Amino acid sequence: MRRKSVRQLAAATLCGRRVLVRVDFNVPLEGGTVADDTRIRAAVPTISLLRQAGARVVLASHLGRPKGKRDPKYSLAPLVPVVAAAVGTDVAWCDETVGANAVAATRAIPEGGVLLLENTRFLPGEEQNDDTLSRQLAELADCYVNDAFGAAHRAHASTAGVAAYLRPAVAGLLMEKELQYLGGALEHPARPFIAILGGSKISGKIDVIEALLPKVDGLLIGGAMACTFFRAMGLPTGTSLVEDERVDMARALLDRAGFRLTLPHDVTVAPALERGAEARDVKRDAIPADEAVYDIGADSRASYSRAIGAARTIIWNGPMGVFERPPFDAGTLAIAQAMADATARGTTTIVGGGDSAAAVERAGLAARMSHVSTGGGATLEFLEGRALPGVECLDAEDAA
Repeated sequence: MRRKSVRQLAAATLCGRRVLVRVDFNVPLEGGTVADDTRIRAAVPTISLLRQAGARVVLASHLGRPKGKRDPKYSLAPLVPVVAAAVGTDVAWCDETVGANAVAATRAIPEGGVLLLENTRFLPGEEQNDDTLSRQLAELADCYVNDAFGAAHRAHASTAGVAAYLRPAVAGLLMEKELQYLGGALEHPARPFIAILGGSKISGKIDVIEALLPKVDGLLIGGAMACTFFRAMGLPTGTSLVEDERVDMARALLDRAGFRLTLPHDVTVAPALERGAEARDVKRDAIPADEAVYDIGADSRASYSRAIGAARTIIWNGPMGVFERPPFDAGTLAIAQAMADATARGTTTIVGGGDSAAAVERAGLAARMSHVSTGGGATLEFLEGRALPGVECLDAEDAA
């Protein structure tokens, strides 16, 4: 069921009204300053649309895991100047999230103004989706916009519960874009449709593989998770990370997937992660007993790049190797470059958040993808076909 977007709200619904916008400002802080403002910038289109309509914008977000109590290192206060620079206006600050002072702060916002509230996870009822807290959050505004796709898989008070008491409740522009790209790829992809899955553990991707197999024309596997498949095939894995308890499951997946599932033909190995200077490529059936796999090899990079070049829809989630540490970033960079080139030829390319998103940002290629998801766990759960509480609570598109 499609959800109503903030762009569908009438101007009269927004002008002069307080709008609670759940954003995902869970950004990295280093020395009390924002180290990466990507998630803040991603929320700017929604904030700008509301400001232009004359709304009084109330921003709510979590940051880190303060476990339901105040912790200065997780305060959103350092974000105020960064948000202000991103949206191009002064941003008011409230060091509380709910209660009389917070309500008063929302009423003091001028039309087109912006207020940032303190961390929602400072409240003990947030992660429990406490009903009383949901009602308190609803007192802060006249309508609700969820633009925090990265937190949409959490049934928390600020991502789901509040929508029961605050209507209209609609998707922000970022949320809308996420649902359009991810939903479109799963429901009516241009073909060939391929998925690329990497990362360290097969256990975290089992449900995604199961959900995607019936939909895709090809599934390319990389990362350390490939080693569990190698073990299932009876191949040597050296000292590589292998999930022994998942080997039988990997074997069953291989049998069921047949030709649609592709594993690396060769891999990059080394005696240890710290000994990158000794890295070399070997065939997948020749992994030395005293070395580990840290990336896909050159032949696999070329093969995967050709598959990407022939596809019309691509979803990528998970790096091909230890991309944070050269030379084991070569596979991940090759995938990113091949996808950027494919985008230029008209292919729909979707990067599924998490480490993959970090990798394309690091490579300077994020702008050359059709869509880079801001979700990590939310993206995976969406691809698995699960309902996301932060989406299900929003008004249906055909609702009055």
